[in-house]
Amino acid sequence: SESELGFSAEFWAQLGELGLTAVPFSEEIGGFGGGGVETMLVMTELGRGLTLEPYLQSVIFGGGLLTHLGSDAQKEELLPQVAAGSLQLAVALDEPQSHYNVQTKAEAVDGGYRLSGRKAVVIGGHSAGQIIVSARTAGDSRDEAGISLFLVDPNAQGISRRVYPTIDGRKGCELFLDNVQ
Repeated sequence: SESELGFSAEFWAQLGELGLTAVPFSEEIGGFGGGGVETMLVMTELGRGLTLEPYLQSVIFGGGLLTHLGSDAQKEELLPQVAAGSLQLAVALDEPQSHYNVQTKAEAVDGGYRLSGRKAVVIGGHSAGQIIVSARTAGDSRDEAGISLFLVDPNAQGISRRVYPTIDGRKGCELFLDNVQ
């Protein structure tokens, strides 16, 4: 799509209205309680249409991480919005120098953490309302342990994004974190 979003906001809203963004979520939060088969059916049809909407990034990756690792308060507040399609999530796990090494740092400060680093190929990160960011709270960049996930408001002070089109027509961004609280 040549739009600024890189996908159709109208079609994204339609996916929410039809309940397709709610398929993998529990009924308690407004979902359908679907599993792998139901999700596969939705993904197959979205793939058949070569849709550019960030379903995989927001509903499956972001919603899945939030479901399994989020606090109760985050789940209660955010998952109903993701299921309704009113909140788009993105995940920022990769870094420019390595797919597996986490060099982005999270330093404990009063009342939270301060993040600094750079994330690459954040598909849908240019339009997401919240971004899940991996950052190192302990250890060296190659250590398996010491990695935490943080829910970050992309409009927070210290965050900047460089948006670009990807080869498959989607839009992604590099995410720069400079002492983000």
